[in-house]
Amino acid sequence: MVHIEQIEHNHIDDHIDDEIIKCLDLENPQSFFLFAGAGSGKTRSLVTALEKIRETSYQQLRLKGQRVAIITYTNAACEEIGRRLDYDPLFSVSTIHTFVWELIKGFNKDISEWLYANLTHQITDLEEKQRNGRPTSRAFVVRQKNIEAKQKRINNLKKIKQFTYNPNGINQGKESLNHSEVISIGAYFLSKPLMQKILIKKFPILLVDESQDTNKELLNALFEVERKNNGTFSLGLFGDTMQRIYSDGKEDLGINLPENWKRPVKKMNHRCPKRIVKLINRIRSAVDDQEQRPRTDKEEGHVHFFILPSTADRIKTEELVAQRMAQITEDEKWIDVDYMTLILEHHMAATRLGFSELFQPLHKIDKLKTGLLEGSLPELNFFTEIILPIFNAHKVGNKFAIASIARKYSRLLRIQRNERDQLLQIKNVQDAINQLLSLWNEDNDPLCIDVLQCVARLNLFEIPDSLYSFVKEEKREQNVTEDGDNDRGNELINAWDECLKAPFSQINEYASYITGTSNFMTHQGVKGLEFPRVMVIIDDHSAGGFLFSYEKLFGAKDKTKADAENENVNKDTTIDRTRRLFYVTCSRAEKSLAIVAYSEKPEEVKKHVLKEGWFEESEVEIIS
Repeated sequence: MVHIEQIEHNHIDDHIDDEIIKCLDLENPQSFFLFAGAGSGKTRSLVTALEKIRETSYQQLRLKGQRVAIITYTNAACEEIGRRLDYDPLFSVSTIHTFVWELIKGFNKDISEWLYANLTHQITDLEEKQRNGRPTSRAFVVRQKNIEAKQKRINNLKKIKQFTYNPNGINQGKESLNHSEVISIGAYFLSKPLMQKILIKKFPILLVDESQDTNKELLNALFEVERKNNGTFSLGLFGDTMQRIYSDGKEDLGINLPENWKRPVKKMNHRCPKRIVKLINRIRSAVDDQEQRPRTDKEEGHVHFFILPSTADRIKTEELVAQRMAQITEDEKWIDVDYMTLILEHHMAATRLGFSELFQPLHKIDKLKTGLLEGSLPELNFFTEIILPIFNAHKVGNKFAIASIARKYSRLLRIQRNERDQLLQIKNVQDAINQLLSLWNEDNDPLCIDVLQCVARLNLFEIPDSLYSFVKEEKREQNVTEDGDNDRGNELINAWDECLKAPFSQINEYASYITGTSNFMTHQGVKGLEFPRVMVIIDDHSAGGFLFSYEKLFGAKDKTKADAENENVNKDTTIDRTRRLFYVTCSRAEKSLAIVAYSEKPEEVKKHVLKEGWFEESEVEIIS
C-alpha cells in the first residue's frame, strides 16, 4: 500500500501534460502559462505535448502549410528539443533572434523605414545633448562622431535592397542588422495587423520556453497578438519567475493574465534530493507560495553551509571544503574533484579568469548587459570571431584558417575582373594581416584599442559602428578635456573607452567563459543543467558591482534607502535579484550541495541563515 502511494505521489503532475495538450487543440486553441519550477520536468512536458500534436494534427497542419513554433533560449536547448522530436520539420525550434528574423526578413522597405525613424530619433537625442554639452569635452567629440556615423548609415539606407542578419555570428556591413534591432523591429511589426496575420497563419501554436527571460518588448507584442486573435491562436508560456536571470525579461510574468488563460502548475522536483528541495522551498518562501515536492524514491541528500572571513585564501579554502564534504557525505568523489563549482555572479568569474578590465565597464551599462552575458555584442564579436581566430591560427601556423577568415570578412578582398588585380589584392591582405600580427611580436600583449586602430588604419575589416568614434582618435588632443557631460550617453562612451584599454589576452578569457569551455559556470550557464555534487561560491568582494549583495541576503549588511524605496513600490531590489541567483544555483544539485560564503561578518551570517530556517545548526560551519 505504501509503495503504491509513493508511486502515485511521484506522478501527481501527470495530469498537467493532459491540460497542456487540451490547450493545443486546433479547433479550440487556448493560451496558457505553465509554472514549472527547478527540476520539474518542463522540457519533458513540452516534448510530450508536441508529440501529441504530431499524433493528432499532423495532416491538418501540413495540408494548410502550417507548423508549430517553439522558441527556446539557447542553441543547446534548440538542439536538445529538436533531437527529442527527431528533427521533424513540422516543428520550428529556434532561438528568439532566429524566430523573429525569419518572421521579418524580406520586408526590406518596412525595415528601412523603421531604421530611418530610429536613427533619426537617436541623432536628435545626441544633438540635444550636444547643445547642452561642452565643446571641449571628450564626450562632445565622441558624440559628434556618433552622429556622423548614424547619419552615414541613414544615407546608405537608400542603397540597400536587402537587409541581412546572422543570429549566431558577426553582423557587419551597411546592410546588416544587429541583435537588438531585430528584436525591436519584430516587436514593432507584430503591432501591425498584417504581421499578426502572417504569424498566426504560419504558426497557429507558439510555445515559448524560459519565458521569464524572453525580451519583455517582444513578449508584450505576443500578448497583444494573442488578445486580438483569441480563439484562432494559442500562445503557451513555460517558465518560472524565480529563475529570471536577465534584466530585459518581463518582471510581472504570470500576474494579471487574461481570465481565459489556463494556469497549470507543476509541483514535483524530480532532480534534487529531499534536503535540497526543502532548502530551495525555504529560500523561495519569501517571494511566493509555490512549494515543490521531492520524489519519494530520492535519497535524503546533504547540504552544508561554510562561512569564512573575506580575507581567506580562496584556493586553499575550497580544497578544504571539498575534503570536509567527502567526510560529511562519505563520498570520495569530492576529493577526486568530481564536482561542479558554480559562481553566483559574472564579476567573480571575470576576476578569477582574468578578464575583469574588459568585462566590468560594460556590465555597468544596462543596455549592454544582456548582450555581454549572451556573447552577442557585435563590438566584442569583432574581436572574438575575427581577430582572436586569426591570432590563434597564427600561433599554430595554420595559414589556411587565416586565409579563410580573410576571405569571409576582409573588406580588402573584392572580386576583380582580371587575375593580376586579384593577386595584388590577396598580397595586400597578406601584408595587412602580417602587420596586424606584428602587434604580438616578442610576446607583446597589445591593448584592444591598439588592435582596433591597427585594423582601421589598414582598412582590413569592417569596424562596428559604435566603435567607429574610437578608431581615428589620437591618444588625447590637448584641447579636449577628460571630464564634463555626465549623462547616460557619456557613460556608454566611457564604458567602451575603459573596455578597449584591456589587454587583448582578456578577449580570449572572455570568449572561453562565454562559450562554456572554462572551469567556472554561473547561473546563466547552468540553467536547465544538473550535477551530482555542487559547490556554490558566494563572494561579494570578488563579485563587485551593486546589483547583487549576498551580505544583504545573509543579514551581514543592512538594506539601503534605495532598497526600501524599491520595496515600497514593488520594484526589484538587490535582495530580490540575489535570492533568485541563490535559488537557481542551489537547485542544480542531485546529491549533495556545499555553499561557501566569504563574509565580513561570519557570525552575523550564521545567525541570520539559522533564523531564516534555511539550515540546521549542524549544517553551518565557520572556518576561521
